[in-house]
This record gives sequence, structure tokens and C-alpha cells, in this order.
Amino acid sequence: MQQIEHIKEFGGWLNRYTHPSTACHCDMTLSVYLPPAAGQGPVPAVYYLSGLTCTDDNVRVKAGAQRYAAELGLALVMPDTSPRGADVPDAPDRYDLGQGAGFYVNATRPPWDRHYHMLDYVTEELPALLEAHLPLASGVRSITGHSMGGHGALVVALRRPDLYRAVSAFAPICNPTAVGWGEGCLAAYLGEDRDTWLQYDATELIRAGKTFPGALLIDQGTDDEFLADQLHPQALATACRNSDQALELRMQPGYDHSYHFIATFIGEHLAFHASALRDTG
Repeated sequence: MQQIEHIKEFGGWLNRYTHPSTACHCDMTLSVYLPPAAGQGPVPAVYYLSGLTCTDDNVRVKAGAQRYAAELGLALVMPDTSPRGADVPDAPDRYDLGQGAGFYVNATRPPWDRHYHMLDYVTEELPALLEAHLPLASGVRSITGHSMGGHGALVVALRRPDLYRAVSAFAPICNPTAVGWGEGCLAAYLGEDRDTWLQYDATELIRAGKTFPGALLIDQGTDDEFLADQLHPQALATACRNSDQALELRMQPGYDHSYHFIATFIGEHLAFHASALRDTG
């Protein structure tokens, strides 16, 4: 990894790195906040997956998460949302496909199949790389995210519950196989066989019997402009009620889809993660 930024915050350090990715076949950029406690030894890590059109920069600037992470002794890992670069396929006329919209899948359809392996990047390559080079406790991690990133957090936790000790999400795309954002990306990345999409849909994974050991924590604003058409939290809630999956779905009156909403509740989410990381550590 090459460190390209090193900024003091709340007694710790906000670092930015680039590195060549074997999963995505390009250089990837990410940010990591190391709390003051990392100066004394390895600390647990919370991975934050961002939404459509975002990079690692959005959350580190807008969410106010570093103050809470410093107090709780948590590292924050903030990857990019997709592979990027001149050689990486893109859909420049669309914000919801291509660079900025990796959807946390392993693409199988050209031209996306060489670079768009964000599932492998997030679950395999990145933890191994960071735990080898930074003061992060091996295997002691949890995951959260917003919108497309909330979708990603739920999906990877349900598919690989062995990798994470807690999962939460802000306004996630809960049932992507049934909404426009999901259908557009999943068809492009995976092909037209809708059965192959189900492995990237949290609601469908729960319907198929996948569960996470512990409650899913989800905050959703009632004034979110995408709630009715794209997010479908009630579909996820119904699937959880019909299975053994515990869910805490908090409908937050008056909040929208923005980082103002995330900043309001990020402290509670990080406290939720800290408790799980301590209890099982």
C-alpha cells in the first residue's frame, strides 16, 4: 500500500491509501481512520460501504464518524464503491452503473467481469491486506453501509457471517431484485438470468434460509425520497419475521437519504458495533 494522506483527527490518524488490487485488476483507493488506541496495539475495525456515486471521501468528510470511533477505540475502513481507472469499463451516461456503482457483486458478464469483483475485494482481499499492514485485530471486524453500501453490508454479512461480528445499515437497498437500481446493475453485471441475482439480495437470502447471528440494525428515514421506489425495507422485515433472523428496523420520522441522516445516527451505530466487537472478542 502507498499512503497518500495522513491527517491528525481526534487524537488518531485519518490515512488514505492506494494499492494494486488483485480482485479488481486496477489500483484502488481507500481511507482508514486509526483511533488513538491503535498506538497501543491492534484495534477492531468497522467497514463502511458507501452508496451510489460515492467514493471513500464522502463518509470521512460528512458522517462525523471519526469522533465516535476515537472514543470507542474502533478503526474505520472506508473503501471505494467500485474499481476505477481509464481501463475500467464505465457507463458515463448513467450514475447507477459502472464506476461509482459496483454494487458489491462479483460480475460475470463482459465487459464488467474482469474488474468488477467488489464482493471478493471487500470480504477477502481488503481485510487480509489491512490486517497484515495496519494495527487491526485479526478477524475482529464488523460492517455497515449506506444505500447501495447498506445493501452490500447486509449481503456480505448474510453470505459470510463468519467474517463479521455485527452488521448495520442506513437506508439500504433491501430487495434489489425488485427495484430499478438493482435490476439495472444486476442484469448488466450478472446477465438476464434472474435466479443468479438472488445471491445479492438480502431479502431473498433470508427467504432462502440465510441468517446472521445477531440482530440486523437498520435505520431508515420516513422522508427518504427513495424509500417507496428503491429501498423496500418492509420486504426485508417480512422476510425476517418469517425466518429466524432478528431485525431492529428503526423508521426515523422526517429524515431523508442524505448524510445529515447518517451523521445523526452514526454514533449509535458505532456504539452498537463496539458492543458486539467487545462481547465476542
